[in-house]
Amino acid sequence: MALSPTSPDLSMDDGVRADLRSDTITRATPGMREAMASAVVGDDVYGEDPTVNALQDRMADLAGKEAGLFLTSGTQSNLTAVLSHCGRGDEYLIGRTSHVLVNEAGGTAALGSAIPWPIEVDETNHFSPDDVREAVKEPDPHHPVTTLLSLENTVNGHVQSVDHVASLAAAAREFDLAVHMDGARLFNAATAEGVGIDAYAAHVDTVSLCLSKGLGIPVGSVLVGDRDSIGRAYRMRKMLGGGMRQAGHLAAAGLYALDHHVERLAEDHARAERIADGLAPLGPTVGLDVVRATNMLWITPPTEVHGPLVDHLKADGILATYWAPTMRFVTHLDVDDDQADHVVDSFTRFFERV
Repeated sequence: MALSPTSPDLSMDDGVRADLRSDTITRATPGMREAMASAVVGDDVYGEDPTVNALQDRMADLAGKEAGLFLTSGTQSNLTAVLSHCGRGDEYLIGRTSHVLVNEAGGTAALGSAIPWPIEVDETNHFSPDDVREAVKEPDPHHPVTTLLSLENTVNGHVQSVDHVASLAAAAREFDLAVHMDGARLFNAATAEGVGIDAYAAHVDTVSLCLSKGLGIPVGSVLVGDRDSIGRAYRMRKMLGGGMRQAGHLAAAGLYALDHHVERLAEDHARAERIADGLAPLGPTVGLDVVRATNMLWITPPTEVHGPLVDHLKADGILATYWAPTMRFVTHLDVDDDQADHVVDSFTRFFERV
């Protein structure tokens, strides 16, 4: 595999030429590894790891929040957030396609007895303020008490604008709901919108900020919010087994990423657009539908060629998420221009033969 200039010299399967399965598969760059190795550490459960504390404070400051909490994953971060807002039997509202609902193993219900109420979304994963208002339950002993609105940004790569998030949050406030945001790719949304993450965070109570996707660190997310919410989340993290010791070695990667990998997210978006532009001529001629959303491409080929196309792309050393009928390709830190062009070339050669 042709590694990008920032990637360490790792042994890879020689048959893999481009891995676009997810932006979670990135490897720590040499500079990040040096920062991790030289980190000053302490025992984080005692609150004595200076590097963890520095990361938590910096993330909170970037979001304009009072406090932050370093957790092992986005799933753990979202779980602690939802359960810091919801008691047993409480209900939270959430988009039908949101990661917390679809891809986190039902943890909020299984471990906290918090009940999700899905809201239908459109083709770009949006729902409206009126959808929020209609989903809140009236006071009635037959219904759970609605206490939280859970948002996400981006959702499957699609940006939820600052104004849209503000309108959803305002609708939630009409009913005294708390608002959480799964900001696993919020830095991507902010990059696309040309704003800081604080522009979004200003409208919500808590935000989960994943560092192991676009920012490319090996492990970790930071939950930010007001001190009371983060205090409750801290206790929940302990309950879930998320208390870490010399976690500064991981937190150092996060600090490095904030210094070096935030502005370059625009490169990932540009490479996704490069692929989309390269595939555009195939659309009207062979029926290939391509949707780009920040660093993600959703590609739907004609049904009859889906299987042969997947076999061809794999034979060309291209890894992606080969769902049917729509495939997903994700650009990231370890995808360069040559690899993006290889994807376009592979698609083109396939359709020249069929």
